[in-house]
Amino acid sequence: MTDAVVLINRGGGAVAADPKIVGKVADALKSAGVTAGVELVDGGDYEARCRAIAERGRTLLIVGGGDGTVGAAASALAGSDALLGILPLGTLNHFARDLGIPTDLDDAAALIASRSERRVDVAEMNGRTFINNSAIGLYPLMVVDRDLQRKRLGRSKRLAMLVASLRTLARFGHHRLTLTVNDEQQGRIDTPLLFVGNNDYRLDLGAAGKRESLSDGRLFVMVMRKNSRLGLIAASVRALFNRQRRDDMVQIEDVQRLKVDSRRSVLTVSLDGEVVHAKPPLEYKIRKAALTVIVP
Repeated sequence: MTDAVVLINRGGGAVAADPKIVGKVADALKSAGVTAGVELVDGGDYEARCRAIAERGRTLLIVGGGDGTVGAAASALAGSDALLGILPLGTLNHFARDLGIPTDLDDAAALIASRSERRVDVAEMNGRTFINNSAIGLYPLMVVDRDLQRKRLGRSKRLAMLVASLRTLARFGHHRLTLTVNDEQQGRIDTPLLFVGNNDYRLDLGAAGKRESLSDGRLFVMVMRKNSRLGLIAASVRALFNRQRRDDMVQIEDVQRLKVDSRRSVLTVSLDGEVVHAKPPLEYKIRKAALTVIVP
């Protein structure tokens, strides 16, 4: 098979969990018939290295890691002729899961060898690419709290998120936002949470947080109604069991572009689990078929 480049984040969880991961990745790809050189790259240099590879044109770039690593690669490769292969080595791997990419290393390597390609969508907020979702309101606050716990107390990601969720609910508040959908202003809303996904997300208990497609060319926009703390918890539970009420949350249909404005000078926003601070207005858009990925 044509030579490929494999990049693994030196500071990522895969290397921390298994110091021998580089050798295992090289062996799995070799067994699958893929000739590739494996590079360990520092996190701060990762996206720049991906861009340099994308500039070569029709190159196969294989990334080993979770959603953060894949997202950095997608940001560099979107709109180029480069082909992305994914080895899901992260904790959650939402993007790879929704594309049907196997989590077993040997199976993922065999899939890459098949070169079965598909063009999929990515999304942007003020020019920053995200592959899964973005949020304003409660969720970014939870992420900030979670990351501080992990740094200061060494807690696991799941435990830290549980504690952060409880503490964030105790600080329950709302954002007043003005939404413009596909250049048509919708008016002002008060909400504890605005969620923007790259394509439609399922909310029911059987497949909560999963996407059936990453190529429908639209943003998934959910607005949580202004409610009490207990009302928010009840609404979240009803959503899991597919029992939503009209006063719980609203999905805005057929969104390709979304502008979010606020009287605040800065908004705290999550992008694929990373928290950033951005000046409004926030300009979201879908980039249809912008990324070529190897999928089943």
